[in-house]
Amino acid sequence: MKGCFITLEGSEGGGKSTQAALISQYMDDKGIPYLTTREPGGTAIGDRVRRILLDPSLSEMALRTEILLYAASRAQLVEQVIRPALNDGKVVICDRYVDSSIVYQAYGPGGDLQEVIDINQTATGGLKPDRTYILDLPVEEGNLRLKSRGYDTDRMEQKGRDFHRRVRRGFLEQARLDPERCMIVDATRSAEEVFEILRSDLEKWIRL
Repeated sequence: MKGCFITLEGSEGGGKSTQAALISQYMDDKGIPYLTTREPGGTAIGDRVRRILLDPSLSEMALRTEILLYAASRAQLVEQVIRPALNDGKVVICDRYVDSSIVYQAYGPGGDLQEVIDINQTATGGLKPDRTYILDLPVEEGNLRLKSRGYDTDRMEQKGRDFHRRVRRGFLEQARLDPERCMIVDATRSAEEVFEILRSDLEKWIRL
C-alpha cells in the first residue's frame, strides 16, 4: 500500500490540532495505519528548535535565521519520521508543513518568496503533500479562540493583526496556485462540521 501525506494548514486558532486528533481517531476506528506529527517539532531535534522559534523573548531573531531554523526542523522531520512512514504505507497527518513557511516567512513579513521556496525544496528533498486542508477563518475570530482557550502568546502570535491578515491572504493564495492539492475549509464552523468535510474528502485520497 502506498502511503498518503496529508497536511493541515491555516492561521492561528483555526483548529488544526483538533482536526489532527479527530482524523487520528478516525484512522484508529477504521484500522488504517497512520502517523500524526506537527511542525515545528516532531523529533527530538525539532522540538529543541521549536522552543527557540516560539520563545517570545527572542524578538530580535532575524527573518533569515527564522527561515533556516524552520527548514532545519522540517528536514529532520522528513528524514526521520515522514518518509519512513510513507514508505511503510502509512497515512501521515502533519499539523503544518511548507505552506506555513511560505506564508509566515514570505507573505507575512514581506520576505523573499523564492528564497523560502528554494530553502524548503532542499530541506524536504522535494516531498510534497498529497492533500492539504487550509482551515480558514478571520484573524479576529482566531484571536478570540486563542484567548478563550487561555493559550500563552508565543513569538509568532505576538506579531500584529496586519501580519496575520497577510498570512491569511497568503494561505488563500497558496490554495489558488495549487487547487489540485489544496482545499479551503471554512473553519468558522464547529469542529464536528469541519471534520465531516475533511472525512468526506479524505476518503477519496486513502481509497476507502
